[in-house]
Amino acid sequence: MLTIGLIGGMSWQSTAQYYRLANEIVHERLGGFHSAQCLLYSVDFATIEALQVQNRWREAGDVIAAAAKSLEAGGADLILICANTMHKVFDQVCTTVSVPLLHVADEVAAAAKTAGISRIGLLGTRYTMDQMFYRDRLASHGLDVMIPDDEDRAIIHRIIYGELVHGVFTDESRAEFAGIIDRLVDRGAQGVILGCTEIELLISQKDAAVPVFPTTRIHIEAAVDRAVAAS
Repeated sequence: MLTIGLIGGMSWQSTAQYYRLANEIVHERLGGFHSAQCLLYSVDFATIEALQVQNRWREAGDVIAAAAKSLEAGGADLILICANTMHKVFDQVCTTVSVPLLHVADEVAAAAKTAGISRIGLLGTRYTMDQMFYRDRLASHGLDVMIPDDEDRAIIHRIIYGELVHGVFTDESRAEFAGIIDRLVDRGAQGVILGCTEIELLISQKDAAVPVFPTTRIHIEAAVDRAVAAS
């Protein structure tokens, strides 16, 4: 089995999901006493969040790249950035290591296409929704990507940073997200990407009338598939 390197801490709430799912999926694939062979480098999210707000993405990329180099030195055979937003620095990180990095948007796009979806809504932080680094990656796979309107994007970002990353999950916020998803569906979305790892701690398939794509599960499942295939 290959060793999976996880760059986490953004936030630790969702990183715990990555670790749990990695082990559950390995057990599903191999049974017995099998668990995931992995390394975790968890950064201090306060540092990353401050750099995001100040638009200092190169410096944020340096932090993630240093984590990737540590994981490679520790024996990781492939690496995941366990946060959708920080895929903004994906290319920068790739240049610092020789092992593969799996881009979450590539795996999500593959899942959407397998499901026969061509027009898809994207929920995430305001960086993920407003900027083009993530949407362009999805579009490169032939997807027509939709984002919520300005007011709904502000609601999503507020809930992510004000509640979800702190482990706060309320019925009120779940209802707000469900309403936003409904409005995307009314505009023609055939499915919705939960493009922030914390969102799937709040929203599940039962909250939407169209398929939802939980990026954490999709991302780590792709990594486990590669790791187990090498067994």
